[in-house]
Amino acid sequence: MLINYLHTRFRVSDMDRSLKFYRDVLGMEVTDQKISPRGSKLVFLQFPGTDAELELCSFPSSGGVQVPEDLVHLAFEVEDINDCIAHLEHEGIPITEGPITTENGTQFIFTEDPDKYEIELMQYPQKLRVVR
Repeated sequence: MLINYLHTRFRVSDMDRSLKFYRDVLGMEVTDQKISPRGSKLVFLQFPGTDAELELCSFPSSGGVQVPEDLVHLAFEVEDINDCIAHLEHEGIPITEGPITTENGTQFIFTEDPDKYEIELMQYPQKLRVVR
């Protein structure tokens, strides 16, 4: 059985604010935009050189977005955690946890998107870094 991971959908309260975070702060690129049959606005994003997408969904008539703490998070690998921290600070994005270094040398921080979805940013030690 072949399985290929495609995307994750996050419902967002303000599409423009969420796009600013994922596109302008994290560096994702918009790959597609459409309106669903029921009227929700959908925007697909991905990092250059990757296949998996993040689908943002704005559907205001379904009510507000409330993300319970510790329910879900996205994890992304970064080349340099210190550069990442400096970039987030420059953009006014708070770091909610970390930096933390694990026993194997992996370093990570957590931040949040505008709707409070947790975002984990990780730097693996050189010998463990994922090769694409």
